[in-house]
Parts: sequence; structure tokens; C-alpha cells
Amino acid sequence: MDFKLELVLIPVSDVDRAKAFYVEQAGFNLDVDTGPSESFRVVQMTPPGSACSITIGKGITEATPGSVEGLHLVVTDIIAARAHLAERGVDINEVFHFVSGERAAGPDPGRVDYGSFADFRDPDGNVWLLQEVGHRA
Repeated sequence: MDFKLELVLIPVSDVDRAKAFYVEQAGFNLDVDTGPSESFRVVQMTPPGSACSITIGKGITEATPGSVEGLHLVVTDIIAARAHLAERGVDINEVFHFVSGERAAGPDPGRVDYGSFADFRDPDGNVWLLQEVGHRA
């Protein structure tokens, strides 16, 4: 039996502002934007290449906007992925690494699969991390 994670709810305060961020800046694909009533709206988006989508909207969660932390977008080249998001206007932090359990900054010191990251926040403060996996030095 398969248990596939295919959708994660992200709490936001302004649906249109968040939709613009995720689609126009982060480059997520818009899958659905439907609102059958003033109190209910679903906007589903998928990161490029991902099997899992996110949903923002009205009436879909009682979680506090900005309360999600640590969602990982896995990439094969952290330097290129960070540059791509920065070019699109995402305020993304510099690449950092965990080397022997310690955090180290910079593009290459200790660059290693599962240990190299860059983080950014959406307009509400939900925290996303790029994580490098599959990099070939």
C-alpha cells in the first residue's frame, strides 16, 4: 500500500499576495484557483518537478499565517537554484552547510548532499529551505 504525500496546506493572511509570490516569484505552477463562496477559496500550486503541491486559501485551515517552518525543496544544484530564485525576486539567504554538525557559510565549504541549504520566507513568514541532494562535485 502506498501513502503518497501530495498536498500541504500553507496558512497565509492574504491569498492574492501569497499566490503572486508563489507563482510569479518562486515559479510554482498554478493548478487550481477556485472560490465557490466569499468564505472559501482554494489555490493549489506545484513547485516545478515536484509530486507534492501546496494549497493556500480561505477557510482551509485554522493554522496561524506564517507558522509553517522547514518545508524542503530538494534540488541537485543549490548554487544554481538559489541564483534562480534570487533572479526572480525571492529574498533568499546565502547558502549554508552543516559540516560535522556545525553550520558553515559560503558556496562550497563542506558542500555535501543533505547538508547544504538556503532558506527563504513567503510574505507571511512561512519558512522554506532548499536542500541539495544529488550534487556531483
